[in-house]
Amino acid sequence: MAHVPGLRSPYAKIGRLVYFGRMLDKVRLHAAGQLPADYHANLGDQEYGMFDTRCCHFLRVTYGELKERALQSDDDAAILAWAEGRGGRRSDEECEVWNGFLMKRGWHDPAANVQGLRRQVAASGLEGKPIQTFFDLIDFEEGRDPVAARAWEFPPPIAIVLMGVAGSGKTTVGTLLAQTLGWPFRDADDFHPAANVAKMAAGVALDDADRAPWLAAIRAFLARYLARGESSVVTCSALREPYRAVLRGDSGLVRFVFLKGEFAAIEERLRQRRGHFMKAPLLASQFEALEAPAEALVVDAALPPDQIVRRIRQEFGV
Repeated sequence: MAHVPGLRSPYAKIGRLVYFGRMLDKVRLHAAGQLPADYHANLGDQEYGMFDTRCCHFLRVTYGELKERALQSDDDAAILAWAEGRGGRRSDEECEVWNGFLMKRGWHDPAANVQGLRRQVAASGLEGKPIQTFFDLIDFEEGRDPVAARAWEFPPPIAIVLMGVAGSGKTTVGTLLAQTLGWPFRDADDFHPAANVAKMAAGVALDDADRAPWLAAIRAFLARYLARGESSVVTCSALREPYRAVLRGDSGLVRFVFLKGEFAAIEERLRQRRGHFMKAPLLASQFEALEAPAEALVVDAALPPDQIVRRIRQEFGV
């Protein structure tokens, strides 16, 4: 097995539960034809889908029902709420015990014997790695290091905002970053009211009154996921410090990544884009409005997207 974009670590939590998000990822990736064949036997309705089926048993829903829900919505928290409503809400203590069971599976239990975890470690060529549980094995197989990340400690969520002028690559990098981490992603363009889109399409720059509802909507998106204990990725030009202050709020959990580029190179990118409402002539006004952030990871926008994603992950430890 290897890294699979969009497939979360088993340690990643949705609400109060580990693994749940990964199970939904597998369902969606399989339906989209993007789940490697090696993973198919580990789906909940297949021979080795033990974690999936046990998770469904804990929630008192069937795998088939959960699969259907996962393909109808990408709102994992809402799907978990549906499962708890259907099967009965478990107490915090029950969830704590359940998480402990899953995370420690293979650690000094019958699954650790030569027919279980040890055999799979050897088959994966991972002898010598600090693998004590099946969750550790999964992470190492997929290119994550749960020991270095101390994945079991559940660090607080963060919201990563890709900022910069139009054409700096925010959407491309944000999409790749979110897919790599298995985090929800939204593009700032999705939050613009229709009136804003019409103005920009006509080549008219937005003023602060236009931006106010747009920024508030993005902040609401970030706050909603942070309140759930989930990380997220969003793009936003965030050209001025007052705009960033709105997005930052008072949580202390919002991180900015400034994709910094040269005017000529970014102008050329915009001229080559088709079907987007931001026109190249508006770029000059964005550079004029840009206030370089004092607190942000600054990355060269000319770098390949995968290199930028690696730099972001190194900086924020994700």
